[in-house]
Amino acid sequence: MADPARYRPAPGTIPVEPGVYKFRDAHQRVIYVGKAKSLRSRLNSYFADVASLHPRTKQMVTTAASVEWTVVSTEVEALQLEYNWIKEFDPRFNVRYRDDKSYPVLAVTLNEEYPRLFVYRGARKKGVRYFGPYAHAWAIRETLDLLLRVFPARTCSNGVFKRHNQIGRPCLLGYIDKCSAPCVGRVTADEHSRIVDDFCDFLAGRTDRMVRDLERRMHEAAEDLDFETAARLRDDVQALRRALEKQAVVLGTGTDADVIAFATDELEVAVQIFHVRDGRVRGQRGWVVDKSGDAVDTASGGEAAALVEQFLTQFYGEQVSYADQSPDEQPATVVPREVLVPELPADHEQIQEWLSKLRGSAVQLRVPQRGDKKALAETVQRNAAEALAQHKLKRAGDLTSRSQALQDIQDALELDSAPLRIECVDISHVQGTDVVASLVVFEDGLPRKSEYRHYAIKEAAGGGRSDDVGSIAEVTRRRFYRLRKERDEIEREELDDGVASPLVDAGAVTEPDDADELEITSRPGIDPRTGRPRRFAYPPNLYVVDGGAPQVAAAAEVLDELGITDVAVVGLAKRLEEVWVPGEPDPVIMPRNSEALFLLQRVRDEAHRFAITFHRSKRSRRMTASALDSVRGLGAARRTALVTHFGSVAKLKEATVEQITEVPGIGVATAKAVLAALREE
Repeated sequence: MADPARYRPAPGTIPVEPGVYKFRDAHQRVIYVGKAKSLRSRLNSYFADVASLHPRTKQMVTTAASVEWTVVSTEVEALQLEYNWIKEFDPRFNVRYRDDKSYPVLAVTLNEEYPRLFVYRGARKKGVRYFGPYAHAWAIRETLDLLLRVFPARTCSNGVFKRHNQIGRPCLLGYIDKCSAPCVGRVTADEHSRIVDDFCDFLAGRTDRMVRDLERRMHEAAEDLDFETAARLRDDVQALRRALEKQAVVLGTGTDADVIAFATDELEVAVQIFHVRDGRVRGQRGWVVDKSGDAVDTASGGEAAALVEQFLTQFYGEQVSYADQSPDEQPATVVPREVLVPELPADHEQIQEWLSKLRGSAVQLRVPQRGDKKALAETVQRNAAEALAQHKLKRAGDLTSRSQALQDIQDALELDSAPLRIECVDISHVQGTDVVASLVVFEDGLPRKSEYRHYAIKEAAGGGRSDDVGSIAEVTRRRFYRLRKERDEIEREELDDGVASPLVDAGAVTEPDDADELEITSRPGIDPRTGRPRRFAYPPNLYVVDGGAPQVAAAAEVLDELGITDVAVVGLAKRLEEVWVPGEPDPVIMPRNSEALFLLQRVRDEAHRFAITFHRSKRSRRMTASALDSVRGLGAARRTALVTHFGSVAKLKEATVEQITEVPGIGVATAKAVLAALREE
């Protein structure tokens, strides 16, 4: 266990002003970000008695190698800077209230000519408006089915839309009047957009006006003796009212509020939030995350107050950034006029001021005391407690098995420590052509997809084949060459400066001048051009190759050549699932039912999947372009434009010269040459 005293700042050097601080590990990766009213008071609490700290805080301070801080003038600035740093560095020991991708939402693709309505799970995308989240996908589909008779917008995929456009007939929904059938021109793009806008207005809460408008039109049709239209409008009104009945009225009309509750145990916290708009519950979501430990140690209030502060800062910061990506969503729609919490933080006035700035108007942060709001808060609290109980039942086995797997790998391979970061490389090709490689990363037994990498392998000169052993060596050299280069640069800097280690003397950073800025950006793992951490600058504890003894020997030879001695290398052979260690004549045989073997298999299979996906896309692009390569004067940009315009080479082959010349940059002579090249195949 590392001793925090080795990087503790000198007494009296920490300022007493408010600010934001960062802990970094030995690779200069930011592992924790926090803020404090008094930096000196907060940071001294981390170095008092390690044994008395919360387990997660204890692990953080013993993992860290340096600490630095930035002084700010107000606590509101500290809130904003803390959020920005957490978002930028994604520190391992910070609680992250990320949107749970398992929660379904109703998405509206406003960035398309004919917007589409569909159920969606996943990250937010620019130009798409989202409603929800909802507890169940079937709840969205039920509501959508009711509303489509009133707002017949398209719900089909782009492929289905194009197919029916080509055949000139609408789909079933078009025949039963649950789609306005823009694919066959029943409505124009502008008319369809107005239908979608009305649909969004209804889901956004502007319901009463829409119902009154339909009722007025219904009565006018009846007075004109147009009973067929009146009956259709009557059914539309009933459909809207049924959709409204599915959204329970919990607070007074016109009330916009978010109600938040927490349930905790020693290590984890469950959060539930109900979104109430115009008095109705419009959405609900929840998270279960590990405690950061800082909530327990804070002097600015109790544990619940600290959790409230952490959650509000991250959640509303993320929601406003999502709103900025959507042209029709404003911060006022995601930050309500009222936020109800179980306990107020000590600096709740600053948080309230920050939320008001995000919204653009006044926001009230308070604890409900009586009436309907108190009853709803108790309901949200029960949901949080139930979510934590269900999570513990569901995840206990997973968490235990991951920890056991890492420990078993350490024991089986006789490693110095558990392999918290595992990287695996796999090669994919077809008879030696289109050779590619993938490198996947697992941290704490879970995939870290943001750090996956693809490699295009340089094939042998003269069209020869690249074997797997040579490809493994090439990828390993490319992966670790930059790491070796950075380490050499750091060692030269240490010799030039005459210091033992720049990590120990990292010290405090308040308002850096140019020299300080240069020192920061030259640290290991920091990109000198941007001053930000490189996302792939940290070595793994365990490097896994897909293969047996020859592949492992090739990877180990490259690491020896580069002088990398702190990375363990193994190979996992598919045939008998044997684990090969460099220099050993016999493989390590792990029990078939062991968690260690299961984790290694999962890492290897993920690398294989990622490599196959890249190989197929590369091979598909090559085969698509090869048919047009022989056309003189047709470059890559115009080849891409042609295939994009027609959708495929097969459709391009069936086109006429006149149709091909519709593509920008393609003349008659080029069009004839394209058709001649395609029809010669």
